[in-house]
Amino acid sequence: MPHIVVLGAGVIGLSSALRIQAEGHAVTIVARDFPSGFETIDAQTQINYTSPWGGAHNRLVPPTNPTEEREHAMSLRTYDHMRAVRARHPEAGITFMKGVEYLEAPNEVYRALTEERARALGMQGFRLLKRGELPEGVQWGCEYDTWCVNPMVYCSFLLRRFAILGGKVLRREVRDPKEIFDWKFETGPVDLLVNASGNGFGDENMFITRGQTCLVANPCPMTITRQNADGSWTFCVPRNFDGGTIIGGTKEPNNWNPNPSLEVRETLLRKFAATYPQILGQDGKFTVMKDVVGRRPTRKGGMRLEQEVVGSNKCIIHAYGLGGRGYELSWGVADRVARLLADYLDPSTSRPDIRGGGPKL
Repeated sequence: MPHIVVLGAGVIGLSSALRIQAEGHAVTIVARDFPSGFETIDAQTQINYTSPWGGAHNRLVPPTNPTEEREHAMSLRTYDHMRAVRARHPEAGITFMKGVEYLEAPNEVYRALTEERARALGMQGFRLLKRGELPEGVQWGCEYDTWCVNPMVYCSFLLRRFAILGGKVLRREVRDPKEIFDWKFETGPVDLLVNASGNGFGDENMFITRGQTCLVANPCPMTITRQNADGSWTFCVPRNFDGGTIIGGTKEPNNWNPNPSLEVRETLLRKFAATYPQILGQDGKFTVMKDVVGRRPTRKGGMRLEQEVVGSNKCIIHAYGLGGRGYELSWGVADRVARLLADYLDPSTSRPDIRGGGPKL
């Protein structure tokens, strides 16, 4: 039985480990950081552990080029998987709800998006909003069926499933992925390494995108995203499972400041209350639980999802650099990792697309 090591225990690493495990391989996850409760995770020392700081939700992004079409297919695969997991495991931290999009200055791609086109793209429950349903300043809007996750609950669920299915876990800090090939593991030598480290190692195309959001106790029955005319964003992501609601948010390339800004918090809350005042409840206030600062691992040219042979015929499958779309694309990426692994282990065999496979979580 081949022994595969997955480097990284964020949503991409956990999903890939389970997907590979479903193919019958022995799998070990090596990581510095692992899922834990939101109440105890250290916002300073674990700021680079991206997955806990995600919203996290699935948004409508109409594809306009081959890269976006590939990502759209991955998001549909993830949508189907999330629905199946939610049906089998209500405790997994996944909630299905309506997603609402508001655009102050929609481009032609959105203006051309009809309900028929949305159905062709696999978008379920899509409906264009009428003028009277739009907040002041919004020119275009829609709603559709989507999902949100409580990332602490969901990632912990994935890790528990991985362990109970026989997976091994090792907490280590890694300086270079290639060093793992020389480690001694209980399961035996490493046959292949999956680099799901988020930021990669020494990849000159990588940069971080700082995001500040605010976690509030106020519930919200839907996830709402507003694209403002000035390029900023206003959104909410209900986490459910006693996880509150995320109000966001900023996108700041190459900003390494780990400290939240109270001024930014006030702006985020004010803008979202203006978009959806119902969230304030009867007292007209937000109940702030925590300011959140995270670093999205972003890559020029898009994610790296490919096979690389290093050293004396050692293979690394890279799966990192998804920016803020890790959860949205996670099971599509995991499928591709499994396909690359299968091709490496038996390159002489032509395989059909294996997207229909996957772990029965």
